[in-house]
Amino acid sequence: MIKKTLYFGNPAYLSCQNDQLVISVPHAKGFDKMLGNTIPVEDIGIVILDHQQITITQHLISKLSDNNVALINCDDRHLPSGLMLNLSGHTLQQARFQDQLNASVPLKKQLWQQTIKAKITNQASLLRKKGIETQNMMLWANDVKSGDGEFHEARAAAYYWANLFPAELDFRRERDGEQPNGLLNYGYAILRATVARGLVASGLLPTMGIFHRNQYNAYCLADDIMEPYRPFVDEVVVGIVQSGASYNTLDITLKKQLLSIPTLDIKIDGKRSPLMVGLQRTTASLAECFEGTNRKILYPEFV
Repeated sequence: MIKKTLYFGNPAYLSCQNDQLVISVPHAKGFDKMLGNTIPVEDIGIVILDHQQITITQHLISKLSDNNVALINCDDRHLPSGLMLNLSGHTLQQARFQDQLNASVPLKKQLWQQTIKAKITNQASLLRKKGIETQNMMLWANDVKSGDGEFHEARAAAYYWANLFPAELDFRRERDGEQPNGLLNYGYAILRATVARGLVASGLLPTMGIFHRNQYNAYCLADDIMEPYRPFVDEVVVGIVQSGASYNTLDITLKKQLLSIPTLDIKIDGKRSPLMVGLQRTTASLAECFEGTNRKILYPEFV
């Protein structure tokens, strides 16, 4: 089942009653419940709070956590700034944690090799959709060694970003750069939350990465596993740019397109699937790699 992504960008009072998220809106005398405006908590996957006048009850937060909902807070620039996840998302969590923490360096390097190969392959697939030559990228993907010590990811990235957007845009991928960098950042934040939610559901620690090791990053593993999924976000942003519509301001119309990321169609293990559902297969296969019952992470491909 595809879980819903809910976005709240106006003042609201969010509460819980009978396992339903209840949405109330302000009026002159306070908050007035809107009859029928409820959503079963079990149907929700991600909640985004993007207004300074949103109030959410502890009861609802608890219910969202119990149902492994990723709760995202946005700052005064309307960009995702915080993520809350369930601390006990799997019945075998302790065993899964132990397997993950005991993973050997050679295993982590092999998993990173698979990750980078899948990422470059998906980047090449997206460029081919645009009619761009990708023979060099496929050579780099096939030549990725354990741990990617020859930095094929960086080579592929330089070629990829130079060719992904129209030449007249003169695009440079920089986190704080001009648009469409902001669109990419927002899309990646949605993807990151989706990945972190999947990792928790598979009983894994999002903090302990296979490659990323920043001591200040609480989601190193999520940043690792989202790499092959990034091109799916990129495709959405490319579509926005090519549509001819204005994208200088990250308005509600653009956010709506980016919030569709968890429901994008992907192909994983030869089968078509929504991204959020396929991601759960990715994180489950990663847990099996850590416990020694599998040797390959299931990563997505373009349909």
